[in-house]
Amino acid sequence: MITFFITGGTIDGIDYKNESEAPKNPKSNIPDFLKQVQITEPCVSEILFLKDSRFVNDNDRSIIADKCATSSSEHIIVTHGSFTMVKTATYLAHKQLPKTIVLVGSKTPATEPQSDALQNLRFAVEEVQKLSHGVYIVMQSRIFNWDNARKNLSTGEFEELK
Repeated sequence: MITFFITGGTIDGIDYKNESEAPKNPKSNIPDFLKQVQITEPCVSEILFLKDSRFVNDNDRSIIADKCATSSSEHIIVTHGSFTMVKTATYLAHKQLPKTIVLVGSKTPATEPQSDALQNLRFAVEEVQKLSHGVYIVMQSRIFNWDNARKNLSTGEFEELK
């Protein structure tokens, strides 16, 4: 069983510059996108919140961590915006949960042409089933360890730390 926890971010089209611009009744497209990814493993999804990750705080991270800890699944995928993805991955890694947790996002919203969202989701599904327990990041169809990734703000790409 793979459990998806949905938190917003570009992958779900949640993007705003300040909290006053946040959508009042956001909806997630991730459950529909999961059907397109054609997951053969049983899965469930739950929306925890829908935020631009620039506004995800430690209270939100605590919600994610608690859900991961109490989930009966050992394979968890968290959809997340890329701006603070590494910070959330670090927070989760310090919880040392006996699970495989993959944070996934995209550079372009899944609803836009040429988006990397579905490709990243598909890759996250493949990897979460193969990786050992720990916390990982999937971006650009690459897997990063939680402690060896950063977002290059100039290019928008994720890269390994040197």
